[in-house]
Amino acid sequence: EHENTRIHYSIFMFQSLPHHFREHKLNADVRTLLLLRKAMDKGLVQTLGDLYLTLRSMVAKDPKDYGPFTMAFYEYFLAIDIKHGESLESAVIRSESFKQWRNMILEEEKPDEEPDVKEMLDRYLDEVHLSSFDIQKILSGEEIFQKSDARRPDLNPDDDSAPPETIDTMADYQNISMEDMMKRLEEISKRQRGKHRGGSHWIGTGGRSAFGNNGAAIGGIRVGGTGGSKGARAVIGDKRFYPVDKEKTLTDDGIDVALAALKGIEEESSEEYLDIPITIKEGLKQGGIFLPHIKEKVNPKIQVALFIDNGGMSMLPYVRLVNKLFSKMKKRFAHDLKTYYYHNTLYKGAYTDERRRKFESMEKICSLDKNYSIFIIGDADMAPYELSTTSRESWQKLKDRFERIIWLNPMNEKYWYASDTIPILKQILPMEPLSPKGIENAVEEMNRKRKYSKI
Repeated sequence: EHENTRIHYSIFMFQSLPHHFREHKLNADVRTLLLLRKAMDKGLVQTLGDLYLTLRSMVAKDPKDYGPFTMAFYEYFLAIDIKHGESLESAVIRSESFKQWRNMILEEEKPDEEPDVKEMLDRYLDEVHLSSFDIQKILSGEEIFQKSDARRPDLNPDDDSAPPETIDTMADYQNISMEDMMKRLEEISKRQRGKHRGGSHWIGTGGRSAFGNNGAAIGGIRVGGTGGSKGARAVIGDKRFYPVDKEKTLTDDGIDVALAALKGIEEESSEEYLDIPITIKEGLKQGGIFLPHIKEKVNPKIQVALFIDNGGMSMLPYVRLVNKLFSKMKKRFAHDLKTYYYHNTLYKGAYTDERRRKFESMEKICSLDKNYSIFIIGDADMAPYELSTTSRESWQKLKDRFERIIWLNPMNEKYWYASDTIPILKQILPMEPLSPKGIENAVEEMNRKRKYSKI
C-alpha cells in the first residue's frame, strides 16, 4: 500500500530478526525482541522510521555498527540487498521495492514530466524513515530552556538495558541565540558525568535535548553521531559512517570506524606501595611484630607507539591517514603517543621525525615501558636483500620487548604471499590488513594478550 510508513506488525512476525542481525555480526537475541515489544506497547513504534530508530538504539550501540545495521534493516524489511562497497542510492534504485513504489506514485500522481530519479529516491527514503514525531506537536525550546537548571548535578545511572523513551513530540530551539546555546552547552558539559538517553536536558541521544544526536530537536547543536527525526537519512548519507566496508583498506571514510575500534584498547599500569595503616593495625594484633602489607595500585592509561613506513610512493597516502587517525585518538583520549618513521624496514632503530634525520637506536626504543601497544604500518614488500639479518634482528627485538604488537599492512591481503619479504615478516610479527576490521582484530588480540598475561 502507498502509506507504507505506518507499522501494524505483530511482534511474532520478527522472530527471525535476531538471527538476521547476527548474520551481519550485530549483537541481537530474544531480549532484543522483548525490548522491541516494550517499545511497541509504549506506542514508540508507529512507522517504519520509528522501527529503524528503535532497533538501531538496541542493536547498533557504536558508530561502527551503523553501516552493518542499515544493511541488515534494508535487507530484512525492504528486501534491498546492499553489496559491500555499494552506495545506498544504487542499491535502492535497482531494488524491486523502490521500482514498485515509484510506479505506484507515477500512476497516482500522473506527472507531466518524468520525475528526476534522485528526487524520487530522496522522497522514497523520506517516506521510509518518516518518524511519528515528525508530524506531532512541536514544543517550545525556549520553555524547555527556562525550566531546565543548567547547574543541576548529573545523577544518571547510565543504564543501557532500558527500552528507549517514548518520543511523540519534537522541540524547536530555533528562536534561541547561538550564543545562549553555546553558553548552556558549556555549563552542562562541565557537570555531565555519564551517557544519557532520552530526556530534554543533558548531552545525549534519542531525546528532545538541544544537545546530542539521534533526537527530536530542531535548531539544536549536534554533538557526535547524527540527527533524529531525519537522523536516519543523515547517517545513511554520511560518509563517516555509511557505507563503510570494514574489510576495505583504510580511507578517510573509514577513519571514524577505525577510531571506534581503537577506543577499545584496554591498558593499565600498576605499582606496589606499603599500606602503612594496615601494617600498623596488623602489627599491633600480632603483639608488635610488624610485617609489611603491600598493596597494588592500578592506574588506567593508554600507551601507543607508531612505526610508519614513509619511504616510498606506495605508502604516502597511508602516512597521512594513519597520522590523522592516531592524532584524533590522542585528542579524544589522554595517552602517551610516540611516532617513529622508517624506510621499508628497521636497521638497528628508527627515526622520530618524518624526514628521517633524528635517529633513535633500538636500545633506546626498547627502554620504553613494555606495556606500550605497538602499531607498525607498512606494506612490508621490499627487495630480499633489504630484509637483512640485522633488519630481522631489529624486528625480533621489538617483538621480544613488546608483547602487544601488530603490523597493519595496506597491501591487498591476496597479494601478500606473492611478496618475497611479507611471509618472512609475518613469521616474526602478527599482521593484519590496514582496514577498520584489521584494526578491530588487532585491538581484540592485544586485549586478549593483556588479560592472558595477568592470569
